[in-house]
Order: sequence, then C-alpha cells, then structure tokens
Amino acid sequence: MGQQKSDELAILTNDYIGEKTINKQSTSHESGVTLIELMIVISIIGILSSIAYPGYTNYVRDTHRTLAKGVLLEVLSKQQDYYARNMSYTTDLSKLGYTLSSGKLKTEDSRYDITAANCSAPLSDKITVCVQLTATAIGAQASDGNLSANSAGGKSPAEKW
Repeated sequence: MGQQKSDELAILTNDYIGEKTINKQSTSHESGVTLIELMIVISIIGILSSIAYPGYTNYVRDTHRTLAKGVLLEVLSKQQDYYARNMSYTTDLSKLGYTLSSGKLKTEDSRYDITAANCSAPLSDKITVCVQLTATAIGAQASDGNLSANSAGGKSPAEKW
C-alpha cells in the first residue's frame, strides 16, 4: 500500500510539473514580439518622422529669421540714435556699441551677418540720407535668403517680413 501511494504521488507530481512546463512555454511564446510586429513599429516611426522633420526644420528656420529681423530693427534703432547725435548714419557698427567679427555683426546664433551701407550711390562711410542694413544668411540658414531694412522704412523681401 505504501508503494502504491508513492507511485500515485510520483504520477501526480510528474503531471503537475509537466503541466507547469507546458504553461511556461506557451506563456513565453505569447508574450514575445515577432519580427513582423517590430518591423511594423519601425515603419510607423519612420513615416511619422518623415512627416514631422520637414515641419520642424521650417519652424527652426523661421525662428532664426525672426531673431535676425529683431537684430535688424535693433541696429536700425541705434542708427537713428547715432543720426540724432551726429547728423549721419554709420557703416561701422562698432560705433553703435556692437562687437564685430571680421568687420561684420553676427546674430547671436551666428546664422546671419549684419552689415550697413548707404541706401543709394555714392557709397561712402558718411551716410546722410538713408542707411540700408542687410542680414546675410550663412551656414544652414543660407537657403532662406537675406533680409534688408532701411531707415526710410523699406523692408525686403516683403514676404519674409
């Protein structure tokens, strides 16, 4: 009788262990990620990125342009103050208190070079009628083009102002 109980216990134990092993295998199979599912997720991320990235780069370019317009208007304001004291504008922006790099004023993000010139001929350092400020786009911003503003109120290109 003792042998029979021992055999029954062994059978029950083996069935229990076998059942658990089968369940473990099936659950691990069910919780895995297949290669196809992974490829679908990667494809969706790629599609979303291809849609979002151009919009983001346009946003960044427009932000840098807005900063350059602000600098142009600030320099123009300082040119007006300079004119009130000296009865002329200046092409040397260091006279307005700016630190120049290679003779040019750079925007804070170094995406534009700001220069000053006479609005019309003759081109000279003494400008008594109108000063033209130009922000020349450089580096990654170059494809956006240049911006200009003058003391007579002109701004170009109009679509970017």
